[in-house]
Amino acid sequence: MARGTKTAKVGADGRVTIPKGIREALCLQPGDRLWIRVENGHIVLVPEARRDPGQSWFWTEEWQEGEREADEDIRAGRVFGPFTSAEEMKKYFQALKDEFAEREE
Repeated sequence: MARGTKTAKVGADGRVTIPKGIREALCLQPGDRLWIRVENGHIVLVPEARRDPGQSWFWTEEWQEGEREADEDIRAGRVFGPFTSAEEMKKYFQALKDEFAEREE
């Protein structure tokens, strides 16, 4: 057997649980879809859309909640801009910072 190979049991209903270490290594999350095929007498499972493991943070529930909040803020108009350049944005936020500093004095 290949190094890192794990075993899994086929349940009465045909379900197989992918071991946790393998799910983590491939960044598999509940609801992810897998392509299933037979090759040379072996079952091959391939994630439908592979995620870059270095970007798995983006798919955490905590981050996704923040994404949903940001989408709601955009829909509700709780945003700044639009800005035509990064320089324009910097000037806007510097002026806002200066305004808050004056209020605190």
